[in-house]
Amino acid sequence: MKTFAVVIVSLIAFSGIGHAADITAPVREIMEATRSNWADNNSDWTDIFDASRLDHLYSRDFVARYQAAAQFPAVDDDGISPFDYDVIVNGQDACPLEDLTMAAAPVVDGVAEVTVRFRKSACSDAPDAKDYTTVHFLVVDEGGKPVIDDIVTENIETQARDSLKATMALIAKGQ
Repeated sequence: MKTFAVVIVSLIAFSGIGHAADITAPVREIMEATRSNWADNNSDWTDIFDASRLDHLYSRDFVARYQAAAQFPAVDDDGISPFDYDVIVNGQDACPLEDLTMAAAPVVDGVAEVTVRFRKSACSDAPDAKDYTTVHFLVVDEGGKPVIDDIVTENIETQARDSLKATMALIAKGQ
């Protein structure tokens, strides 16, 4: 099994919390599930948007957008997810994740950005197999605990940053 290496650049406290809140905690849970999903161990697929995770890992706004988008499932077979791809690896296929790192930036305007980098195609022979995927988790304080308010991926083709909340809003509009 590949080593799950996590580099935490900074752990910071949100304003209003009397003790240091580990802003990386919800991101670590999502990344551990994603790492497990793509591991070679044939474990059951972990839904990072199941009801229990929506309840404690994501902001109220994120959950509302997810629930609105879920009214338009991407695949008729499962009738649940509004996505037909893994939103973390930003694709339908991946290898076991390698060289995973995590870094938390200081809070700016109530939002901490936790940047995660990993190689998702290292087992492939494709020319871009050694490229890194970068995902930005925007973490906010809600009710005294850190929660994910958005997941932003870097689009390699367009060099743009794609917000999952914006994608869910489009899905909810039937687009």
